[in-house]
Amino acid sequence: MLIRYGYEITVSCAQPTAMVCLLSVSEDRKSDIRVPEKVFTTPIIPMTTYVDSFGNRCRRLVAPAGDLTIWGDATIEDDGKIDPADFGAVEVPVAELPDSCLLYLMGSRYCETDKLSQTAWDLFGKVPPGWGRVQAVCDFVHRHIKFDYMQARATRTAFEAFNERIGVCRDFAHLAVTLCRCLNIPARYINGHLGDIGVPVVDPMDFSAWIEVYLAGSWWTFDPRNNMPRIGRIVVARGRDAADIPLINSFGPHVLKSFRVWTYEVFDEQASAPNFAQRGR
Repeated sequence: MLIRYGYEITVSCAQPTAMVCLLSVSEDRKSDIRVPEKVFTTPIIPMTTYVDSFGNRCRRLVAPAGDLTIWGDATIEDDGKIDPADFGAVEVPVAELPDSCLLYLMGSRYCETDKLSQTAWDLFGKVPPGWGRVQAVCDFVHRHIKFDYMQARATRTAFEAFNERIGVCRDFAHLAVTLCRCLNIPARYINGHLGDIGVPVVDPMDFSAWIEVYLAGSWWTFDPRNNMPRIGRIVVARGRDAADIPLINSFGPHVLKSFRVWTYEVFDEQASAPNFAQRGR
């Protein structure tokens, strides 16, 4: 299947402000792109790209004083299958983990393993290790946190989400990541597009956050917010937590004036057609 995705974001700055944006599809999906991403800004400004230490494609720019709109659109091919699973996948002992996984066992800005370690073992220490234990973590987080857009807070940590029991998808992801790391299971935070393919339309279209967990020698997708297999995930960026992969990292104050995202299935004749209608979604 073909999935068209994109965004339109307007920010306002009092003075020229350097920014780094993580809005493009992850490097490991480049071969699946069928209509390359087109990125425009209003007003037109110079931009450059680079790949960060986590392998994410980053866009570097200086926003002028006043309003700046960033608009991007692309089409990707997807296999149309739900998230893969291996219910028999086992945990890998820490001593046998690849070096690259060790970073995802440690505490980070939003994932305070030191504050939740005992809680994690109290809750899940008797659950058989492997896929089932990770799913038990996601089941718990899904039940424990109430989803509420109006209660979003950019500074909320996993420990605070655990105690406040409210948040948005990033809070679900941070808490699940933290609990898995406390159990010596490598876990990383994901930003990306997740449309409503195969499910009822419930929420406004938005960027989504979920997690990937290392089991049986591979990284597997888990989604504590939705807690069900989904079709058509498009990874934008991976990191330890949201501090590593903000959609916009601003080196100075800015005001977010508007934010629109689209992700939907298309057919060949729609893959590269003008997308003006979706800009209002």
